[in-house]
Amino acid sequence: MGEGYGPVLVARDPVEPERLAGRRIAVPGRFTSATLALGLFLSSFEPVYTPFDRITDAVKAGRVDAGLLIHEGQLTHGEEGLHRVADLGAWWREETGLPLPLGVNAVRRDLGRAAMGRVAALLRESIEFALEHREEALEHAMRYARGLDRALADRFVGMYVNERTVDMGAEGREAIALFLARGRERGLVPAAPELDFV
Repeated sequence: MGEGYGPVLVARDPVEPERLAGRRIAVPGRFTSATLALGLFLSSFEPVYTPFDRITDAVKAGRVDAGLLIHEGQLTHGEEGLHRVADLGAWWREETGLPLPLGVNAVRRDLGRAAMGRVAALLRESIEFALEHREEALEHAMRYARGLDRALADRFVGMYVNERTVDMGAEGREAIALFLARGRERGLVPAAPELDFV
């Protein structure tokens, strides 16, 4: 959950968001929460599906008009000379008062309630263990930090691995339902079955 922060829309030069309508924007994948959030934010754009770690370069090289950054790019785009157009997590919070859903684990219903509950319990146990052993977890994560210094990596990890990760609460469940409903209303998400939370 993005607590007032989330994917960041950037461009080479300062630009108002509405000027990007209909333009080529690098996004991290067709079926990502980031791309859905952008589709709710902008009336129209031409998505250019780009691996998330290559979006900054695509924007800098002018291959696209803007890019939607996830992961550490949310924090480092200024160092790359890019300008923030919008933070979609901040926009969503202002729009709805809710956190922006960005990732969730799913489990098949046909496994049965007992197995679904066990999967949920194991995930919770793993997340709680990581939070209780934050320094060791951060040390492990540094192998995948793509050049981030430890302080910035620690800040990024704290943004997305926290108590909301352990339990999204009623507000998180409401945010997911609203996010998907708005996506369906705009024709960005196919009809989906009713959500159950384990």
